Amino acid sequence: MALRFYSKRFATALRTSRANCCSARYASTAAALKDSSLPKDVKDSIAREACLPTPDPPSTSKTAGLVNQQLPYMVPTYVRPPPMFEKGEGCYLYDIENRKYLDFTSGIAVNALGHCDEGVAQAIAEQSQLLMHTSNLYHNPLTGLLSKQLIQLTHATGGFASATRTFICNSGSEANEAAIKFARKVGKEVSPDKDKFDIVSFYGSFHGRTMGSLSATPNPKYQKPFAPMIPGFRYGNFNDVDAVNDLVTGSTCGVIIEPIQGEGGVNVATPEFLIALRKRCTEVGAVLIYDEIQCGLGRTGNFWAHAGYPKECHPDIVTTAKALGNGFPIGATIVNDFVCDHIKTGDHGTTFGGNPLGCRVASYILSRLSSPEILDSIPKKSAAFKKHFDGLRERFPERLKEVRGQGLILGLQLDEDPTPIITAARERGLLIITCGTNMLRFVPPLIITEEEIDAGMAIVADAMESIWSRGEQVSGTPGQQEMR
Repeated sequence: MALRFYSKRFATALRTSRANCCSARYASTAAALKDSSLPKDVKDSIAREACLPTPDPPSTSKTAGLVNQQLPYMVPTYVRPPPMFEKGEGCYLYDIENRKYLDFTSGIAVNALGHCDEGVAQAIAEQSQLLMHTSNLYHNPLTGLLSKQLIQLTHATGGFASATRTFICNSGSEANEAAIKFARKVGKEVSPDKDKFDIVSFYGSFHGRTMGSLSATPNPKYQKPFAPMIPGFRYGNFNDVDAVNDLVTGSTCGVIIEPIQGEGGVNVATPEFLIALRKRCTEVGAVLIYDEIQCGLGRTGNFWAHAGYPKECHPDIVTTAKALGNGFPIGATIVNDFVCDHIKTGDHGTTFGGNPLGCRVASYILSRLSSPEILDSIPKKSAAFKKHFDGLRERFPERLKEVRGQGLILGLQLDEDPTPIITAARERGLLIITCGTNMLRFVPPLIITEEEIDAGMAIVADAMESIWSRGEQVSGTPGQQEMR
């Protein structure tokens, strides 16, 4: 106990400013400890902690105490790193020990306006004092207003021109469930005497964890524990144009695809592939669904990611969530008349979806995310990230393989598991996550500044340097992506 006490005092005394690069501090600390009688592993731990601005909380910390008290009451569906966050502001998070972290994750592409945006907070405060919920058995002025706003913005920003109506729900999985059900209903009505119920999706996709969206997510790890999946789901290879005609057939009622696969590795669909899917869906009378839950609402620099593609590939349905609520749970399924003409009263529903509070918040958020202030800033910020990526690839040519993505949904491919980099970056004050295989994913708030990008990428560089050049032993952080 005494050894631990003095070690902690020593580490605290030696810790210096929160600079990005800690190599010099590490060396000086190690030198100061050289003649100490402490065991080597303790000296190494002290030296490392002393040079890190935000080292992970140890087992004796307040954070660990709270976590250990609470975990026995939680279903163990997630593996989380040690810090516990309690406050956010802009592009930063603060843990319960008041340590500051720059956030390049934005809650997995959710907090597009950053943490605790004043306008979002004001909308929540004002509406919570007026009306929060009535159910969909009654009208309220905000559900229809948000639906209208989504359709008008889709048209105004170059999204699919045939969009006419919106179903408001609570999450991305729910939005995709609605899309799958709508496609099934269209299939039954278009071909009542045939088995037109197949849904096509693609390897590397992630559409959610509910049974319908999970059935469209061909990841054996997630599907096997809950098998059998819902019948009628078929899978193809992303960007395989030649396979489209055999994959999408007369029995296909719908095709669901992410224009940019987020969890699967920031894989960008080619225009040729999406055009081929659109053409084939039209030929066989199938519904084309674009899942823009992660890549939509300004993240690519277009309001919708598909707006950057030729109009010949535009969809029949778009699903959205994540940034739509900036942390408040809300989703939406936008459809055209080809779909809506087959949906009748009672075909689908939701208790909480479209509640006045969520719609008020989303309406404000849409006004911000569709603004030139946001959309026009994305290309320059994306270029700033890519400039840093190029510098890192020059510095570590054998380690860094490929840059993927558009706008502020970007991926940096490594030649090995990136989770030690995740840990090293976090202990230097930066939050990043992974996706696909050996891929670092960058989905920061859309309000991030170029100065914050520079600061964060300096931390990434130092984290890589610490592991690949200085040989620092850092354990990986599991659970930093949905698809594993």
